[in-house]
Amino acid sequence: MTSGTKSPAACLIGWPAAHSRSPLIHHYWLRTLGIEGGYVIEAVPPGEFGDFVLRLSVRGFVGANVTIPHKERALALSKPDDRARAVGAANTLWFGDGELRSTNTDVEGFINNLDACAPGWDGAEEALVLGAGGASRAVLFGLIERGIKRVHLANRTLSRARALADQFGASVAPVAWDSIGDLLPRAGLLVNTTSLGMHGQPALELDAGLLPQNAVVADLVYVPLQTPLLAAAQGRGLKTADGLGMLLHQAVRGFELWFGRRPEVTPELRALVEADLTKT
Repeated sequence: MTSGTKSPAACLIGWPAAHSRSPLIHHYWLRTLGIEGGYVIEAVPPGEFGDFVLRLSVRGFVGANVTIPHKERALALSKPDDRARAVGAANTLWFGDGELRSTNTDVEGFINNLDACAPGWDGAEEALVLGAGGASRAVLFGLIERGIKRVHLANRTLSRARALADQFGASVAPVAWDSIGDLLPRAGLLVNTTSLGMHGQPALELDAGLLPQNAVVADLVYVPLQTPLLAAAQGRGLKTADGLGMLLHQAVRGFELWFGRRPEVTPELRALVEADLTKT
């Protein structure tokens, strides 16, 4: 690096800017790849978000991650790709051809984590997705893009499942929450996108014993690392994909866009973040 040249830096924009694991992940990659760069957390209230983003490069940033409550606004203030538009939210910003661009890396985070943990998962005829929030949008987009023919979408409020299914077309079928038990025996893939099973939240009440022998189970919750759903699935010998894996894989593309190298999700990185999650 020539003297006087500032090393590239990215940031995470949120409000409140809670303790995020993103700096831990990106600093690990910067260090292991030998890149001089930075990644910081920026607490930006909603009223100041627009100005902050429009002056991102002036502030010395090559891009940013965006978290709650700014993801929809980030979409409106940038040039989004197909994934960000389909999900209705942007979580990654970067500059390309002189424009502020955006994507949603939750899609590839979810899909690439499944590929790593359960190769061949996309052979499933039918999938059952629980929850109809923002994370569910990314999951549905990824499953349809990957060719899953039939996705049953269950939500505690059926009208929300219907509204989301309408946006994705005929391959997504909204179903009532109390029909989950009937659908489990047909689900080659089960995905929990709700907060049920998370520390401090109610349990996810379902019988993993009803799933087929070759089913794959994914849970987006990563606190605790092993949710009761994943423990039940593993107890049956089923392949599983956890929320921490998705968190790590969704960070890959942003780093590549900002710093020009594609990093790897390694066991060492996972152990580092696991240790941070489990420390008191």
